[in-house]
Amino acid sequence: MSNARTPAQIEADIVRRREQLAVTLDEIGIRVHPKTIIGDAKARVASTVDHTVGRAFVAVNRTVSDVKARFTHEDGSPRLERVVPVALAAAALVGLLAASARKHKG
Repeated sequence: MSNARTPAQIEADIVRRREQLAVTLDEIGIRVHPKTIIGDAKARVASTVDHTVGRAFVAVNRTVSDVKARFTHEDGSPRLERVVPVALAAAALVGLLAASARKHKG
């Protein structure tokens, strides 16, 4: 058996390879097109933002739950021994801020 190819087979291979090359060049053209690059970058940024926002939400939710657990009993009623001192401290801080604002204003 001979490995010799006919001119028609060689031409068919050339045509097939040209078509493959044209497809490859079209794909490269699409990949390097500015709109494609911008779209890919936007998708990566959106994915990163979604991931970051999701992690932040979980962290905030965990913190809120921890704080709530410190100031309430398991049945949901407030722990007055913890709520009252914090409320007094907050009222004192607001009073100091108000006094400071009046002092600077006039």
